[in-house]
Amino acid sequence: LSAALLGEDSEISQEQLYELLKYAALGKCHNAAQPSWCRIYHQSHLAGVVVVVLHEMSQLHFYRFYLQFKRLRRMFRHVSPQTASLSSKLLPVLKPPPRDNGCSGISCITKSSDLQCDPIIQRYGGKKQGLTSYTLTLEEQKKNDYPIEGSPGCKGYISTECDQQRTDSSPLFGLDCEMCLTAKGNEVTRVSLVDARGQCLLNELVKPESTVVNYRTRFSGITRKMLLPVKTRLSDIQTRLKKMLPHDAVLVGHSLNSDLQALEMIHPSVIDTSLLFARSEGRRFKLKFLAKAVLGKEIQCEQKLGHDPTEDARAALELAQFFIEQGPTKLNSIALFLILCSTIVLYLFEPCLLLSLQILQRALEDVPLSKFSIIQFSLGPEYLASHLHAGLHEKVRSKLTDMLTIYAGPFEENFCMKSVKKEFGRCGPIQSLTVVTETFQPYVCIQYEVLEAAQLAVECLNGAEVAGSCIKVQRPVTAAMLDCNVLIKELELDVENQGVIYVAGLKKSLTETDLQEEFSQLKDLETLFLPKDLQSGKHRNCCFLKFQKTQSAVDALEAINGWTMKGSELRSRNALAPGHLWKWIWQTNHSNGKQGKHIFYEKMEQLCDSVSVRLC
Repeated sequence: LSAALLGEDSEISQEQLYELLKYAALGKCHNAAQPSWCRIYHQSHLAGVVVVVLHEMSQLHFYRFYLQFKRLRRMFRHVSPQTASLSSKLLPVLKPPPRDNGCSGISCITKSSDLQCDPIIQRYGGKKQGLTSYTLTLEEQKKNDYPIEGSPGCKGYISTECDQQRTDSSPLFGLDCEMCLTAKGNEVTRVSLVDARGQCLLNELVKPESTVVNYRTRFSGITRKMLLPVKTRLSDIQTRLKKMLPHDAVLVGHSLNSDLQALEMIHPSVIDTSLLFARSEGRRFKLKFLAKAVLGKEIQCEQKLGHDPTEDARAALELAQFFIEQGPTKLNSIALFLILCSTIVLYLFEPCLLLSLQILQRALEDVPLSKFSIIQFSLGPEYLASHLHAGLHEKVRSKLTDMLTIYAGPFEENFCMKSVKKEFGRCGPIQSLTVVTETFQPYVCIQYEVLEAAQLAVECLNGAEVAGSCIKVQRPVTAAMLDCNVLIKELELDVENQGVIYVAGLKKSLTETDLQEEFSQLKDLETLFLPKDLQSGKHRNCCFLKFQKTQSAVDALEAINGWTMKGSELRSRNALAPGHLWKWIWQTNHSNGKQGKHIFYEKMEQLCDSVSVRLC
């Protein structure tokens, strides 16, 4: 791919990423266009698309934990800063666009082979039908463990006696129960019933007959204190339900068989939304997901203690009503593009340190096999306080400053500062140079503008004689710098530094043309970057050379070091700091009101313009 296709920075933007994912997920049958910057052949053959979002894991975290991101930094050339939630932008983009080619969304989608194979269409057909078409048959009830009149396991169960013939105008009622674990098994502790308008007809706590072993408060919301004053028993609820339900009532619920088993009641006509929206091989969606995907409603929120049975009963009822009113095909074309593509959004808000296997197990439990999945890991809002973010930013900034800084000494009391500056200046541009007077003998603190210069000073001048003294050159000794040597080695392996070397000790009078002529004997030289002083406009005494092949860079480094051995003032080494790091520093400083660019920002711009972009 040509860098020109991807914009000035040779980076893939969020919009370009959306183009790719949209076409990969929807394809031509939903009128999605091929991405502008790449091409997907045979999109219909894609087994699936998975997007893993490390929410709030910005470039700041990437640099703070650079050593830990071994695979990430080696696989991807660019780290683009994100300004908003990726998943919140992906979901609207993935919706099928309105049709403008003369055919309706329904007729166009119906032609799709994917839709014809959809289990909902296969089960109910493409035409809209009345509610009686979606009630479970006797065989389906038996298969899904519904209480059946005369079944061996239903001895003592109470019938609702709603035995009147059902029609498409029969009334719908939403039912949901919460259970606790008792010595007997699962027993009802709360029952809710809503009518077709969503009005609550019954919301009652129930005292179980047996001793409660586990209240399951996390899910049921029931506590021991809540049940202490309760006098209502299961038989009371059974009687009330029999009186409230008309003889042609149709009960609606999500996995309603569990509720009826716990109520020990038999009802002949039911709509089970877990089966209504079931995928192939009987895979079912949770009520929480369906409510969000189809109705756009949030239920079973984390902030609440346990589930609200009235809320769940109403959600199941509205799901059934939506299905009946819109029909299977309309459902797929308008509201259930998430289910059509089997798109799942998973938020793991666990603040505790879960093991990788625990996270994987949680994902396998909550996310059905899907053709398009967005798995979002979040640290949770409590970890996003601005002062914590500022503290992390300061740690990264401080470590970078320490890596650019070296201490040299000891020197004689009346040493020549000019000689010191000249010798250390051969390693690269110096930002500041100060004398440390707190020590018995004077030391010099030097902060360079580029990381390569500081590393060259440590490698070339440690143990050397400078200004009449045999000196030691070292970086600051802090807790954050203990892994500095490891970090330096890893930075050399960064994909952006492949084939790039740093050369210092140049005469400032040399132009780029002069340097190109001087280095013309180096094989496969592709790009030469000579940075300038941002204030004076004069060239620095260092440059970066990029070669077409990594081995050519190795050979060039060996050749230049050979020149140094013969008396040349040039010093060179492998490049260290990737351009995206210095671009991020410039953007951060710019957002804080600081003006100007760092020379590495220019390095990134020039070097990236000369290379092709690799997608991993």
